[in-house]
Amino acid sequence: MKRMILAGSLILLLLQPLLAQNYSADWSSLNTRKIPGWFHESKFGIFIHWGVYAVPSFAVVGPGGYSEWYWHNLMNKSSDTHAQVQAFHDKQFGKGFPYASFEPQFTAALFDPAQWADIFRRSGAKYVVLTSKHHEGYCLWNSPWADKAWGRPWNAVTGTPKRDLLGDLTEAVRKAGLRMGYYYSLYEWYNPLWLSNKEQYIKEVMQPEFKDLVTRYKPSVIFSDGEWELSDTAWQSPALLAWLYNESPVKKDIVVNDRWGSNTRGHNSASTYLTSEYGSGMEPGVVWEESRGIGMSYGYNRMENVNDYKSSHDLLLALIDIVSRGGNLLLDIGPTADGRIPVIMQQRLVDMGSWLATNGEAIYETESWKQTRQWSPGQQPTVKKASFMADYDITRMIQPSKEHAHIEMFFTRKNNNLYCIVPSYNPQLLLRNYTLPAGAKASILGSKANIRVKQQGKDCVLDLSALHPGDVPPQLFVIKITGA
Repeated sequence: MKRMILAGSLILLLLQPLLAQNYSADWSSLNTRKIPGWFHESKFGIFIHWGVYAVPSFAVVGPGGYSEWYWHNLMNKSSDTHAQVQAFHDKQFGKGFPYASFEPQFTAALFDPAQWADIFRRSGAKYVVLTSKHHEGYCLWNSPWADKAWGRPWNAVTGTPKRDLLGDLTEAVRKAGLRMGYYYSLYEWYNPLWLSNKEQYIKEVMQPEFKDLVTRYKPSVIFSDGEWELSDTAWQSPALLAWLYNESPVKKDIVVNDRWGSNTRGHNSASTYLTSEYGSGMEPGVVWEESRGIGMSYGYNRMENVNDYKSSHDLLLALIDIVSRGGNLLLDIGPTADGRIPVIMQQRLVDMGSWLATNGEAIYETESWKQTRQWSPGQQPTVKKASFMADYDITRMIQPSKEHAHIEMFFTRKNNNLYCIVPSYNPQLLLRNYTLPAGAKASILGSKANIRVKQQGKDCVLDLSALHPGDVPPQLFVIKITGA
């Protein structure tokens, strides 16, 4: 009997590599790999844009005013904001001041990864995505490929911080119980090798550097970017993803986005999550993520003031809207060059965490209901469908208006429960075209107050008129229908 067991175990051991899924370097094969379920369940992540661009920390305030694009806007005379950036640069730093000379001021001297991780934990986020390298090419870990290609110290370990910023934050974030991921730019604006020989750059810089990042730090997420100048074939992205899914140490857990070539965004939704950037997002049926800053920039922009930052209420509203439509919110913060998260950003994150501590049941691990939202009677406002700069403002859509309908509720579901997320209090709420099942009960998350429920024709009436002040928040509260 022992021989039979040993023989059977040996056969299983030999067959294991054959039984494991092996993905070839083409999308038809790669798309047979499903996106790991943890990502869709997490709903809320923190994005961090941090690099040398945090030193000038300047952009013209407005849609697309990204401070991390400072160098490109300074050098590119066809940029819409080149003149303003040039004028600022010349006045503050002097004409002819080279971008590389900002690096000695990127000190990270006050960087406290444990404090950062604590804020992220308190925000209610479940994962963090740090810019390991933006389009400027500066790496937050020790990349010898960066130094060699640029011909100077161009990473945080050999450069001024003299510290593995990425590694230290990764350790702290994981200690806080969150997943860690990385943004990685495929291209670099002014890398000498990229400018002279793109194929050689891909082979000698991008690919080995990417594999080192993954192998050394074992991320749960890769947010690829800077893909638009070449096709996925030219980038050799399918081969890189095949390595990621077959051989890398994170092959079972890794989640990747859709930015792998000029022809890939919005495609391959079986194996990559779709990205929206200050967009109108997407609808249920695909795994997607909306990213945005608390203000209008991803990197810290010293020119933004309090009026340019979303309020905690509006950020929560964005999260609720996105989750009701099956998406995730990746909310960005931009630290300063010396390593501080601006206090106003910390405050927004902590506020969101306070709300989620009470109402997270309606957010995490939920699915979309048969309808994502309920509109009041009337003409619904026109919404521009776009995954980039859509001028989508959910705050306007919940405001009662004589001109158009407004959103009265958002919906999510989990198990046999329906969650109605209500923007503002009304004595009576009408859940239209819904029949309450026998035995179903309604309650308010975080409150012991009772809700009277009755059927009125095709509609279900949720009567809140007997509640007292303090029984329910005036805005953004959740009614849970158990047994729905």
